[in-house]
Amino acid sequence: MRRALGLACAAATLALASGCASVPPAASTTATSATTATTATAATATTKATPVVNPVDPWERWNRKVFAFNEALDEAVLRPVAQAYRDVVPPLVRTGVGNFFGNIGDVWSTANHFLQGKVGSGFEMGMRVLSNTLFGLGGILDPATELRLPRRSEDLGQTLGVWGVPAGPYVVLPVFGPSSVRDAAALPFDRYAGSTSLYFDANVWATSALQLVSVRAELLATTQLLSDISLDKYSFLRDAYFARRRDQVYDGAPPLEKFEDEGADDPAPKTTDAPPKKGS
Repeated sequence: MRRALGLACAAATLALASGCASVPPAASTTATSATTATTATAATATTKATPVVNPVDPWERWNRKVFAFNEALDEAVLRPVAQAYRDVVPPLVRTGVGNFFGNIGDVWSTANHFLQGKVGSGFEMGMRVLSNTLFGLGGILDPATELRLPRRSEDLGQTLGVWGVPAGPYVVLPVFGPSSVRDAAALPFDRYAGSTSLYFDANVWATSALQLVSVRAELLATTQLLSDISLDKYSFLRDAYFARRRDQVYDGAPPLEKFEDEGADDPAPKTTDAPPKKGS
């Protein structure tokens, strides 16, 4: 009897302990909800703390700072000087200055045509330089255009693209503006080859300043339109720069881009802006 009573008491005690240790369903649900909310908040905070990096523009923070510097420099110096140049210098003289610097640039363009294997257009550009130099008063006039020898500008950055060198990330250069790693590496060679000091006994700083003002004056209307229509001028210029350079590398006929939702079973295309090799 005592044993039975002892077992009964033990069973009651165990039941009472089990009942006290169990968690009510409502409390369990509340705890689970709190845990889920805490996890979601932590995930959101992590997402905000780690911004998404654009593979085309991984240095965007720095590039935007350089872009702001260029904009301030243009607003304070370049644009006012270009506007004064446009208002004071007669159009005929401005056209002659532009033709002169363009003729010097055509010499380097001719070399890049040959480097890209474009022998036919290289000879045409050579004839253009020769015609403007001999019959255009050293390039001040442009009789070559009347002779159906249009300007086809090429630079070393385009040549490297034709050779298969990828453009690389976007970079904004002080004063020079939008560029890429490939084009920035080629820029010193382009500037040196297009310098008037190579062909004339002239002050390189004075001629470079005149060329900069001349180019800026030609772009006054374009930059004003860009400021009026673009919500984010930086992003607009970046996308436009890559689209234009890709078009130039492919001579106006870039291949169509294939998106991920088109032909999902097909292998992904190579992401390069280099055109196929061309025969001479």
